[in-house]
Amino acid sequence: MSTHTQGQNSDSLLGDLLRIVLALFLPPIAVLLEVGLTKHFFLNIILTLLGFLPGLIHAVWVVARR
Repeated sequence: MSTHTQGQNSDSLLGDLLRIVLALFLPPIAVLLEVGLTKHFFLNIILTLLGFLPGLIHAVWVVARR
């Protein structure tokens, strides 16, 4: 494996970790950055308004599945 490929993997892993941390504090923003203005974003806003925990779980799921 070349160092260029290893650098891309570490950047990708760091980006994933940052998005998961963002999902823990601001779930709708993390979903917005991950999928844009889609049904998942609006669903996450509704879930977050109904209770922070459902919005958090959904945001982590959206970020982790990509």
